[in-house]
Amino acid sequence: MAYEYDDQNVFAKILRGEIPSDKVLETTHTLAFRDITPQAPDHVLVIPKGPYVTYDHFADAASDDEIVDFTRALGEVCRLLGVKPGEGGDGYRVIANSGNNGVQDVPHLHVHILAGRWLGRMLQKPD
Repeated sequence: MAYEYDDQNVFAKILRGEIPSDKVLETTHTLAFRDITPQAPDHVLVIPKGPYVTYDHFADAASDDEIVDFTRALGEVCRLLGVKPGEGGDGYRVIANSGNNGVQDVPHLHVHILAGRWLGRMLQKPD
């Protein structure tokens, strides 16, 4: 499948500095910032700087340096938030929505890190 990247999406505009963000971490290939409509006390979005639409697109097309940087940035954000269970934190959830059924709102890969409260079960069985 060919992915078409829309360079006018809100995260592309944030990366270009056209829209401000509450930055948590920036690395060579990754930007992490606080969600403007947080669903938990800590709600950080982590995005690659490259034009990737979904996680599978990123896994298939990103360079090894981009993939390592993105993965390490996720760990660093968790450390900065103080939520890593192995380091005294109470834990966190990582979510990446992809496509229509995954309810992806912005067509740029983004991972949500949610923490700071009990998050409940991930999915409920449909009625």
